[in-house]
Amino acid sequence: MDLAVLHVFQTVANERSYSRAAEKLYRTQPAISIAMRKLEAWVGQPLFVRGSGARALTDAGVLLLEYAERMLNLREEARKGLRELGALERGQVSLGVNESSIHALLPALDRFRERYPGIHVRVHRVFSRMIPRELLSHQLDIGVISYLPEERELTAVKFYRDSLTLVVWPGHKLAKRRDVDISALGSETFVAHIVKSPHRQQVIQMFARHRVALRMELELPTIESIKRFVEMKRGVAIVPRMCVEGELARGDLHELRIRQMRIQRHLYLVYRQDRPLSVAARALVEIILSRKKARAARSRRAHHTTGSRRQ
Repeated sequence: MDLAVLHVFQTVANERSYSRAAEKLYRTQPAISIAMRKLEAWVGQPLFVRGSGARALTDAGVLLLEYAERMLNLREEARKGLRELGALERGQVSLGVNESSIHALLPALDRFRERYPGIHVRVHRVFSRMIPRELLSHQLDIGVISYLPEERELTAVKFYRDSLTLVVWPGHKLAKRRDVDISALGSETFVAHIVKSPHRQQVIQMFARHRVALRMELELPTIESIKRFVEMKRGVAIVPRMCVEGELARGDLHELRIRQMRIQRHLYLVYRQDRPLSVAARALVEIILSRKKARAARSRRAHHTTGSRRQ
């Protein structure tokens, strides 16, 4: 059924006149009459009581008018919804991250929510190795991983640089130092993350290469529980630095540089390249990348200031 014809029928019924409906719709009266005859032929019975012009509806006309109003209202709701999607007044974004990566996204998510409060943001905790598959199966709009994906269907954009760092509690015997040789850590108890990752393997290999015992006597499922155990003086830990910035700033934990450790972590935004991002997902990507540019600008200014002072 043509919604345009239903709109003509609704106008005739509301105006109770073919001529007034024609004026309102900027059409000729014969065109309105032809449209109504075609609609009655489709219905199979009259829509207006014969001899009344358009002043009285038949039972079929009353029923069809009810459905016509519903369908036309739905059309307007669809138009409004699509306009709101385009204007970022509604919609949703599905984002997949592992436990540590979310720390790098919180400022961008806060800014996105402040700018677009009508967008529903769903952040799923997903193992990093599973994120490419979730993207390819259309379960996620955007993912964050710490490696370049092998899948050619995915685009990866580097947006954050981080490093692994050693943290101890403030009263630890090494807490007064800024750095430490790996040989001094053989007697320490390490609180480790139970999830295996390339960076965990790099740490294990580093200790093995320097022939230093790595006593991982406690493995926990979350970064938060690892930090808490270190604060409880139950061990030390090597964690992504972005996950402990708050604790370091408050003095709850102390950071030590291991002289032999240079393990950098790069985070990548990944998404499908064979289909366009939704308007909302594209806006979130732009905010995340704009923060990357802002960090780079601050770093350049700080480097320039430091260089000027040295001169």
